[in-house]
Amino acid sequence: MSDIPQDITHDQYAVRLKKLQDMRAAGADPFRANCEQTHFSGEALAAYVEGQDYTVPVKVAGRLVVIRDMGKSQFVKILDQQGQIQLYLKKDLVGDEAYAAFKKLDLGDIIGAEGTLFKTKSGEITVKVDRYTLVSKALRPLPEKWHGLTDAEQVYRQRYLDLIVNPESRARLMLRSKIVASIRATLAGRKFLEVETPVLEGVAGGAAARPFVTHHNALGTDFFLRIALELRLKRLLVGGYDRVFEIGRIFRNEGISRKHNPEFTMLEVYQAYSDFHGMMDLIKAIFADLCRDVIGSTTIKHAASGQMIDFAGEWKTVRYFTLIDEAVGFNLSAHRGKPDYREKAVEACRKLGLEVHDGWETYEVVNEIFGKKIEPTLIQPTFVTHLPKELCPLAKLNADDAGLIDVFELIIGGMEVAPAYSEQNDPFVQREMFEKQVGEETQKMDTDFLLALEHGMPPAGGMGVGIDRLCILLTGAESIRDVILFPSLRPTEAK
Repeated sequence: MSDIPQDITHDQYAVRLKKLQDMRAAGADPFRANCEQTHFSGEALAAYVEGQDYTVPVKVAGRLVVIRDMGKSQFVKILDQQGQIQLYLKKDLVGDEAYAAFKKLDLGDIIGAEGTLFKTKSGEITVKVDRYTLVSKALRPLPEKWHGLTDAEQVYRQRYLDLIVNPESRARLMLRSKIVASIRATLAGRKFLEVETPVLEGVAGGAAARPFVTHHNALGTDFFLRIALELRLKRLLVGGYDRVFEIGRIFRNEGISRKHNPEFTMLEVYQAYSDFHGMMDLIKAIFADLCRDVIGSTTIKHAASGQMIDFAGEWKTVRYFTLIDEAVGFNLSAHRGKPDYREKAVEACRKLGLEVHDGWETYEVVNEIFGKKIEPTLIQPTFVTHLPKELCPLAKLNADDAGLIDVFELIIGGMEVAPAYSEQNDPFVQREMFEKQVGEETQKMDTDFLLALEHGMPPAGGMGVGIDRLCILLTGAESIRDVILFPSLRPTEAK
């Protein structure tokens, strides 16, 4: 699995272990040392004042990733959270003993260094080191410099090495943290309250998905890992939290693909006295802040198609069945509610080369057309509205057509980024929709949520944003695994 030949790994481990033993024998144990860090690398570089060499004191710390031995001096680079910074060590500055000890250090060792900033003849801002401290000894070597960490399995399984040696992964995953922070700031600025709701649920509700099941020994009952955040958050609307959101982990016991991981992160946000049109305004505001504060541009390049996605341009709004009719080449929507609707839908699906399963409901046949032939073509931001009611039992029915719901799916880059609804708050309609969804499996119906609705829930708009998919879009990643620090993998012992 490793990019490093095992015999080399073993030999280097032995050499490094001997160095550690020698240090300890001499009374110096790096694992009992520490250092002060006053600046990250980026902050230290920014603190340099042109023309004032050796006047700005800094204390930096990080992992040795470059060592250039010049004999009586060393130019090295350390890596910390913000990137790399160069250090300059000279024998007559740090002393003979400390310099000799430094020359025994290895790539991967972690040190702290203090000194002053100056600029080299080549123009690189550097720390002239007065003293240093070894605070952790790396017993295993880093992956080879020029080839890096290229094995996909090792990248995900040993993410810590990936973060050290692959700058692209490091930048992408750090951008994810900034994306989440920006979303939180946007919502806080609009007076939304952030909350936490249970991961363990007695009823797996809020979505149609296969849950993970676990057992609580003390209570003697099974619980489900949550498959959605929705029903708990809407209870808070009942309780008087008018604007509420949660960014939390969701768990679905389903397949793994480029867009799917068994556990993933969702933002769900609910605003009383709003609707799905209000959610359109909110998601546009979220993207506007992301463009300004995180991306630094209102355009990004779509990795798959090469098209430039323009967030400052028009966000198209189009009805679901308008797109369906365009894709199939005739007015399929005119057959809705008629005896030949299914026949026409199946015929249209097969003409497009799509497989139809006998057990599918008609809405599932139609949605196969949308998912396979329409969604991948929607690269620019597009609100697809007024979907069939069967696709979401928690949305409000359209006043003009009870077969449709007041919702949108925001599609960008050929994938769904954010669905949003005018939330159903009629307890009778909600019960009817739940009963149709669960059929005879009434134990899957969240009756406590229905009880909450009977106490009165204000009209509201609600929206979900798949954080992982958003990060795929904004970072140009190829897979959901590339934007999750530790994606789900088969245990090594099961291989």
